[in-house]
Amino acid sequence: MMKPAGVLCCGSIVLDIVVRPVDRFVFNSSVWVDAIEQQLGGNGASTSYALALLGVPVRLLGAVGSDPFGEFALARLRSAGCDVSNVRVLDDRTATTVSVVNSAGERLLLHRPGVSVCAFAEPIEFSPRLTAGLSHFHFANFYSLPRLRTRAAETVRAARAAGLTVSVDTGWDSQGRWLEDLGPCLPMTDLLFANEKEARILTGIEDPRAAGLRLCELGAGTVVVKLGGEGCLVLREGIQISASAYDVPVLDTTGAGDCFAGGFLAALGRGASLQEAAQFANAVAALSIQTLGATAGLRSYEETAAWMSAAKLAATT
Repeated sequence: MMKPAGVLCCGSIVLDIVVRPVDRFVFNSSVWVDAIEQQLGGNGASTSYALALLGVPVRLLGAVGSDPFGEFALARLRSAGCDVSNVRVLDDRTATTVSVVNSAGERLLLHRPGVSVCAFAEPIEFSPRLTAGLSHFHFANFYSLPRLRTRAAETVRAARAAGLTVSVDTGWDSQGRWLEDLGPCLPMTDLLFANEKEARILTGIEDPRAAGLRLCELGAGTVVVKLGGEGCLVLREGIQISASAYDVPVLDTTGAGDCFAGGFLAALGRGASLQEAAQFANAVAALSIQTLGATAGLRSYEETAAWMSAAKLAATT
């Protein structure tokens, strides 16, 4: 199995405005809430922040706007040790999401793409300067980047030609093209992350295990199906692994899947087995969902490992 010593991460950078709790919408009224917070979000940013905090060298490819939201996002990423020298600052507004969270931790996302619409106007050049010190390329939801999704397979092919192993986190496809754009990438993807709903839409198969195995048949080397409160499945030829979630209170699930991916890659980078990486990723996600925002609850690698030793696993069904 691959061992990413350093990660080049590509994906969206978003300013999240998290509002909680909102259990119903009543227009032409006022609703009092417990919290309205400004947090770092976006698939690329959240995964990169998690990786950096967990001690993995990470360089982020993305874009922010020339506004205070962009300044906030970059400062937050730098605070974790993420290399943002290749993040473009464009003359537009930073992508922004209002995340409305209910009492159960479920969320409704209201998204303004901002610079995500015009980011990556040119193909990514995997130059020696860009990839120096890195061994792995993580593609975090190219569906959210309109100009990049049309070159997704080309991008993965170029990353592999530069000597990088590749992981892809599917994310949500608002255009509904799903496998049409992802499919050509799969034979060049060492590790694919998808949540249960995404795996079902991609394959048309209801059972998450069978859906994950179908994605392996379509070319992905290893498939990780994220199951939320049920933990996760790790599937590849001849291997089927399950890892339990942790029994923790759920405050906000926004970005937990991105942090999960960061945790999984960080554990692999330290030589963990697939089983160990899956359990560690579940722990990172569990820390994420106990606070508002994707990254506010994350800890260092050592602190996360210590938390795992005392944490209670959720009952399996």
